[in-house]
Amino acid sequence: MNESAEIGLLVLAIAAGTPVVYAAVGEILAERAGVLNLGVQGMMLVGAVAGFWAVFTVESLWLGVLLSLIVGAAAAAIHAFNSITLRVNQIVSGLALTIFGTGLSTFIGRAGETQLAGEPAPKSFEPLLTGGLADIPLIGPLVFGHDILVYLSWLLVAATSYYIFRTKPGLALRAVGEDPPSAESAGIDVAKVRYIHVLVGGALAGLGGAYISLALVPSWTDEPIGQAGWIAIALVILASWRPWRALFAAYLFGAAGQLNFYLQTQGVDIPSNLLAMLPFVLAILAMLVLASGERARKLGAPAALAIPYSREQR
Repeated sequence: MNESAEIGLLVLAIAAGTPVVYAAVGEILAERAGVLNLGVQGMMLVGAVAGFWAVFTVESLWLGVLLSLIVGAAAAAIHAFNSITLRVNQIVSGLALTIFGTGLSTFIGRAGETQLAGEPAPKSFEPLLTGGLADIPLIGPLVFGHDILVYLSWLLVAATSYYIFRTKPGLALRAVGEDPPSAESAGIDVAKVRYIHVLVGGALAGLGGAYISLALVPSWTDEPIGQAGWIAIALVILASWRPWRALFAAYLFGAAGQLNFYLQTQGVDIPSNLLAMLPFVLAILAMLVLASGERARKLGAPAALAIPYSREQR
């Protein structure tokens, strides 16, 4: 049973969906604070190249993880300053961040004495718990035999869900995203809450990018993450801004990405380009939803999402 193509598809879906889980959870935190960040793609790219560079030069996986978190947060700080302090259009700022991250990651990968392009990672995250536990029918390969970052993503989803819906800081976060003037009147520093969660979201997006270059495909090519950042943004809407739903939606998209190989094993021939269009279609649909405040609110979007706020509005 564990050797079936269907089980293999599900196992691959978990691995392929993990970087999207990190990015989507980070974007949920930012959007729950009322800040729309379309720079997820750029943050994932700079996190991917930073993590790979650290492992390639120092051969330390955890240093690569740490650097990806820092670089992702630093990139998010640019968007936070533009959106929260300068109150510029959040969509324009996020798209600019994606363009910046794409160019910077390509430049770092090809410039300088250390040429990363085309090089494999000297170290990568290896599967854990691969003994007899992984041989348990059906459950074994789905729960065991993953690398540590997969298990950390499960803990992250559980902790984030508890934080948002069961803690006082989570209540403050939701208040800022729903009604900033009222939150400010209650003594909540709206700008501080937004800055913190946008930076945390950027750090998680950077880690998601690093997972691709250090575990999923441990090598460096230009734009190695594909369209994972755009998929993460679409998943936030599909998951109604809830971490657990984002986890399963990410695995669904992971399965969709591997579906072409599965269908080939089953003798079904569908053009791969047709399946590759799916992320773009979903990203477009997500933007259409966000463009309509009424539709977005019906899906559970924070009422103040993408709306700049200043104390003078009170």
